[in-house]
Amino acid sequence: MCGIIGFTGSKNAAEVLVDGLAELEYRGYDSAGIACFTAPSAITTIKTVGKVSQLRASIPFGFTASCGIGHTRWATHGGVTQANAHPHSCGHVTLIHNGIIENYLSLRDELTATGRIPVSQTDSEIAAMLIDSLYTGDAYQAIRDAAARLEGAYAFCILFADQPDTIYCIRKGSPLVACHSEIGSVIASDMVALLRYSKDYFVLSEDQIACLKPEGITVTTLAGEAVCPEYQTVTWDVSSAQKNGFKHYMEKEIHEQPDALSRTIMPRLSKHTDNDCCYTLPDLSADGIPDSLFENLHRIIITACGTAMHAGMMGKILFERLLRIPVTVDIASEFRYQNPILDENTLVITVSQSGETADTLAALRLARAQGARTLSIVNVKGSSIARESDHVLYTHAGPEIAVASTKAYTAQLSAFYLIAFRAAYALKKLSAADCAHLTSQLLTVVSDIHTVLADKAVTEEIGRHLIKADDLFFIGRSMDYALSCEGSIKLKEISYIHSEAYAAGELKHGTLSLITSEIPVIALATQQDVLAKMISNVKEVRARGAFVILITTEAAVVEEGLYDYRINIPVCEDLFAPFSAAVYLQLIAYHTSYLRGLDVDQPRHLAKSVTVE
Repeated sequence: MCGIIGFTGSKNAAEVLVDGLAELEYRGYDSAGIACFTAPSAITTIKTVGKVSQLRASIPFGFTASCGIGHTRWATHGGVTQANAHPHSCGHVTLIHNGIIENYLSLRDELTATGRIPVSQTDSEIAAMLIDSLYTGDAYQAIRDAAARLEGAYAFCILFADQPDTIYCIRKGSPLVACHSEIGSVIASDMVALLRYSKDYFVLSEDQIACLKPEGITVTTLAGEAVCPEYQTVTWDVSSAQKNGFKHYMEKEIHEQPDALSRTIMPRLSKHTDNDCCYTLPDLSADGIPDSLFENLHRIIITACGTAMHAGMMGKILFERLLRIPVTVDIASEFRYQNPILDENTLVITVSQSGETADTLAALRLARAQGARTLSIVNVKGSSIARESDHVLYTHAGPEIAVASTKAYTAQLSAFYLIAFRAAYALKKLSAADCAHLTSQLLTVVSDIHTVLADKAVTEEIGRHLIKADDLFFIGRSMDYALSCEGSIKLKEISYIHSEAYAAGELKHGTLSLITSEIPVIALATQQDVLAKMISNVKEVRARGAFVILITTEAAVVEEGLYDYRINIPVCEDLFAPFSAAVYLQLIAYHTSYLRGLDVDQPRHLAKSVTVE
């Protein structure tokens, strides 16, 4: 949540900050602000309610500075007001904050008793008050003392009024990445804000303090020991984080899925000779994932949030079919509070696009503390989850800016397929020939998605019908039910239509009472082993007057009167149908939101990366 950026150097800080906030706006867009040194000991703060474009319009013509910090907010504590917008100031201290301070109420009462009166409703201002109360001229000591008293998650960029051209930064839980280039030093909550200045960056580790000056960045531990940060290199360029002619980031990212899948799958394939035959098989050795990771497993637990969890639901089906090992999927925000039974024969797989999802990170830490093996699927190199997991498989989806995840989801699916195929082969549950066959079928999904993307007219037409709906239901069985959950969240989060996903077999156990005349139902029927039962469920909702959109295969025999729209996915084996069907669902959600006149990329109340609980 929240986009933060700091800059000190030779360019106009106001321009650097506002440009960076525009690139970070997917992380929060309730309000925005900047604070810059405009004199050796004077800090000027400008902040507005609304989007970054409104902040940009509020900056006076000719406003210049060489050092400052900026913030675009996703409201947690306090409403959307100018007073609650960041940056916040108290005495010598001006700061921006991403995260939640859990003990801010007790700190507020303590600090108010000393005469420091907050003007906002935020926990962030309390942090500024605390640091100011501890500041006696030594910024490091004040930050160390504050860190010892703060409970919760935070990423701070801090200006001290008597230390011009200098920014101090610290994080716990919430991410910060930094780089130095010829124009100066930059720090932000996401690499997209740094990319125009450098492809080389480092992730600030927890409980370290970064000090940014125009000439460079120094990093120390809380104990004051110097640290040499480990730099990462971005493999994509700045155009990857721009719309490139598409109306919305979501539309662009839907169309980037063939490339994202190719980048994720192809580097993990290698030739293998077995009985004088040469096969192409998944190979995870370059990722540091040994076959031994899958040996002697008694169970697998997949834990994630939102869309990543829906990818995990598909992973469960794959693992249980191919490995014959029990698999559970847990919402990360619940997993950590369930006192789970974990041991060295349990593999916990965590999934996160950003690698910083707070609940998923907490679940990973719990799994490691209890001795489980851990494997993470993430999209961001050097992220907290990647660094703290025993093993990591990076997806190569590139930056995803739209709040609604598309290419990250299908890339996560492909990662689960690769892991499942490799594990099944390593455990001798699949022969080399069978594994090679499945691998070849996985490669065909790239061309299948190209076919789907060329068929946008039908999804746009469906969207024109759905814009009138107040409620909508998705139904499916097996893999189609897992995909229904993803289709439902995709539609509801950007179209604001109430949408629910149900296992089709549960219709008669209560859900059927909600089906009335003209209620849209999106029925997924791509799995041949349950097709007859699924068609029976479609008949049930059709008999109640439902408007039916059927997504199935060309071979499926279905009476024409049972549906209003029928979408046939490209011909493929059932195991690979979710890829094409997922893209159709994404396009339906996209067109419905766009035709409703909504902000497709930045839906209300939501932000891209959930780095607070």
